[in-house]
Amino acid sequence: MLIIIADLEVFYRVGVSDTERARPQRLLLTVELEPGENRSTMTDDLSDTVDYYEVSRDLLQFGEHRSWRLLEKLASDLADELLARYRLKAVTVEVKKFVLPEARHVAVRLCRTAA
Repeated sequence: MLIIIADLEVFYRVGVSDTERARPQRLLLTVELEPGENRSTMTDDLSDTVDYYEVSRDLLQFGEHRSWRLLEKLASDLADELLARYRLKAVTVEVKKFVLPEARHVAVRLCRTAA
């Protein structure tokens, strides 16, 4: 089972140059969460799964008082945080950035499994 949050709009400071990181910029995050074995039962109880609302609130706040030079590092930090906080079996994080006028977006996708 996967829980997917698609194209969550966040505002983080990310970019190679100081000027690009001076202000938060719009990014879209897509995360695919695979709950750990102990959370994969199919019940109607929220405590038996991952609360996607809680995850979305955490993602919205994740960039506060932080900055990244590379999307790759941002995706890695997000994946590490989600794995640790929500006891996931695996996570996929995609970060979309809108910086090339000739392209719809630039994206980084990272998949990570729990140790």
